[in-house]
Amino acid sequence: MAEKENILVRIYNNIFYMFDAPATYFREKFVEPNQKKYPWYHQKYRRVPNIDECYSDDVVCFTEANCQFLRDKLVDDEILFILRSRFEQCAWYHGEDDVNLCKQLRKTYDDATTAWFIKYGDMGISLNVVNAYMKQKHRMVWERRHGPVGSGMKEQKIKV
Repeated sequence: MAEKENILVRIYNNIFYMFDAPATYFREKFVEPNQKKYPWYHQKYRRVPNIDECYSDDVVCFTEANCQFLRDKLVDDEILFILRSRFEQCAWYHGEDDVNLCKQLRKTYDDATTAWFIKYGDMGISLNVVNAYMKQKHRMVWERRHGPVGSGMKEQKIKV
């Protein structure tokens, strides 16, 4: 009986290796040497041209720039989520007794929130790369004329 099982096991192994050997050989010789190995846990996308580098009639460039902008927004959203979670965990753990322990986390979160709002805030439903670029342009013009946003308008001197 043991001899019959031994023959069946050898037949099964021979059939298995008949199909497995070519697949394994192909994977080891062709697929793995030509694979790009990323040291990251996610795929690394190449940066596409910004909207200001696109020609006015290049629809493909506009679409790529918009997709890049939306990917960047998703990354910024996740960064804000992580910073907020860290601050909330610190505040929950330490409570109201040691407010100073979480002060640096709160400052980092507030700075990131301000930067996020500068870039994406007040865009509403029209969130796309062209509107974000125009918002950035208008902000730069305002800062050149009146100083940093939030500091109020400079008084214009009237020449007589």
